[in-house]
Amino acid sequence: MKVRGSRSREDIAAFLEAQTIPIRLGCRTPAGHPWMVSLWYRHREEDDGWRLECATAADADVVAYLRETPEVSFEVSTNQPPYAGVRGRGEASLEPDPDKKVLRDLLERYLDGTESELARTLLDEDREEVTITIEPAVVYGWDFSGRM
Repeated sequence: MKVRGSRSREDIAAFLEAQTIPIRLGCRTPAGHPWMVSLWYRHREEDDGWRLECATAADADVVAYLRETPEVSFEVSTNQPPYAGVRGRGEASLEPDPDKKVLRDLLERYLDGTESELARTLLDEDREEVTITIEPAVVYGWDFSGRM
């Protein structure tokens, strides 16, 4: 993974761990049109680098799009000044998640638990879930807090 911008690899990883901002994931439809979707994510450190993982329904449009063309772009950035964030590009892979392990982790991260109405709906046993794993090729980090 190539790291660019004003932030180090360690700073980027810390930023991604600390934020509970959805990731904006860009991909292509089978017709070649650009498509963007916001998803919850988690940052995962591996021996050979780090990855971003998202969860979504198996029948979501983005799943079909990624099966066709796995190349993606992404951004996680603050919405209020001082602006900071991470953007990049890479490749996405899809895995079934029958136990909804990633989804449960994301519900804890974003909703502080699995007791809400939304959590119960997403965890319904009839809902098929997949994990989208993004392996970044290039990431660019920025932090404008020193200028704002």
